[in-house]
Amino acid sequence: MASSSYQSGSNVTSVKLRHDIPKGPYFYAPRTGEIYQAFRLYSDHQLAFTEAALSDGAGGFKPLPATSSGAMTKSVAVPSRLYYTPTSTKPLAGLRLGVKDIFDLKGLRTSGGNRAFYNLYPPRNTTGPAIQRLIDAGAVIVGKMGTVQFANGDNPTADWVDFHCPFNPRGDGYQSPGGSSSGPGAGIASYDWLDIAVGSDTGGSMRSPGGLQGLFANRPSTGAVSLDNVLPLCHELDTAGVFARNAATWSRVMHAWYQNFTNYREYPKRLFYQNSSFPSSSTASGAILEEFVMKVEDFLGTKREFVDIASHWEKSRPSDTPANITDLLNTTYAVLVSVDQYRSLSLPFYADYAAKHDGRRPFVNPGPLLRWAWGQNNGGDAAYDEALKNKTIFKGWWEADGYGRADERTCSEGIYVYPYSKGQTQYRNVYFDAPSGPPMGFKDGRVAILAGTPDLVVPVGEVPYYSTVSLKTEFMPVTMSFGAARGCDLMLVNLIEDLEQAGILKPVSTGPTMYPALV
Repeated sequence: MASSSYQSGSNVTSVKLRHDIPKGPYFYAPRTGEIYQAFRLYSDHQLAFTEAALSDGAGGFKPLPATSSGAMTKSVAVPSRLYYTPTSTKPLAGLRLGVKDIFDLKGLRTSGGNRAFYNLYPPRNTTGPAIQRLIDAGAVIVGKMGTVQFANGDNPTADWVDFHCPFNPRGDGYQSPGGSSSGPGAGIASYDWLDIAVGSDTGGSMRSPGGLQGLFANRPSTGAVSLDNVLPLCHELDTAGVFARNAATWSRVMHAWYQNFTNYREYPKRLFYQNSSFPSSSTASGAILEEFVMKVEDFLGTKREFVDIASHWEKSRPSDTPANITDLLNTTYAVLVSVDQYRSLSLPFYADYAAKHDGRRPFVNPGPLLRWAWGQNNGGDAAYDEALKNKTIFKGWWEADGYGRADERTCSEGIYVYPYSKGQTQYRNVYFDAPSGPPMGFKDGRVAILAGTPDLVVPVGEVPYYSTVSLKTEFMPVTMSFGAARGCDLMLVNLIEDLEQAGILKPVSTGPTMYPALV
């Protein structure tokens, strides 16, 4: 109707609506009587997306081949919020959702951050059940988002060969976004028009971007949602989480998504605190973390209990295990991820590629290649079985004698808190040594991985630093992790939502700082 050739009253077809339509803006075709929803194109200037997407109207999606002005910039089509009204059956109606590019979406290819993988396999013929559940609850898919190759752990610029690493908007804009859910994290930290983004967490792939970009980010209890039709890193450890900028939205998504957990509304009175994990309260980040812990103590009506996991293990461990917990678990994670992904993803990928390309090998980034080789050179399947045994030993101890015991009234006997990020910088223009192997050792962030428990990262503040890029004072996030017994995800997110309502936690903004009004 905006066309210069359109004349009012001429060649107009009179029609009646076949069904009611939601309020909102529409395009009208006078000759046919058809109406179309309006989408706005937004620029993905942070390179958070691998492919923008539109619904195909038949339960699937089609790629949106649109570009914006700007270097390497795609356009993402976003529908009006006016079309959607949340209901009891569609509590997520209208939430714009980006999805890490390891999850299958019907009609779109899955890249896993690898160009050869993207080109080898056709568009998927089904949407993974984890994402379908969010769609059924009303979430609106707008595209697929960047991932470290095959969800491993690469440094930006140094190890990202096939794809370019998304940009973290915090601070000077040249800090690592964290991985492997780099794109989903960068999108939520950058774009007001994106409400939520789904990523995965095997060894910290949700929590690391949450920590470095100051977001609400979770690793759920293992098994919270089905991971069928998702590229695996390790079947025993993989989980799916969600990023958000405020606890209320985050909680709404988790309640709609994780349907197998009891919705506890009473909170534990025990707060487990390992002193060695926290920076000195005389530092900027330490002062923020200490103030936050004190407010949580007041909110729960309790005082922290000082714990030491290593010494507690030594005193209460099973009799046939090493006295040093690191001796038991040093290579456990490394073996599980490197061996499982080699046999479940690498081998079939190599075989399929060779069959189509005259026996050739596809390109794979240095990080995954080295991990796969490390796993085979350090015991392969036999080492995997031993690592799984050690993981099971730790899980049993954590649930029976550690700090992950269940409680009938509050779900978890206590809450384990530790700092996830302390405002540290991680410049993306720094040269690194070549990757040397998968991550080793045992630390706070490994507990949830090996015990299968929830670990929820929340932003609590930000600290200044002098940027070697901008030559100005910039700010980086400080975040805290909340852990509890297995299956207590909803109890934790209810607590975090209540902390936000009480003003102890605050929603974060997009852009260089989480709290621009305070800078």
